[in-house]
Amino acid sequence: MGLFWNLIQQSQINNQHHKSQSLEQRIDILEDELRNTQQLLLKTLQVLEEYTNQDINEDGIIGR
Repeated sequence: MGLFWNLIQQSQINNQHHKSQSLEQRIDILEDELRNTQQLLLKTLQVLEEYTNQDINEDGIIGR
């Protein structure tokens, strides 16, 4: 019975380890997507400010 219980616990530990690795990978992907979205937003803002000649984000500079 003890050996069987140890196998079950080891299986649960392995499953949890795989889930945590999967979660870390998903977090890395989400962080990359967020970074890319922020870069695109800044580029879009720059083009929009230059096109409208207005300081939309109120940083004192148009197009930056």
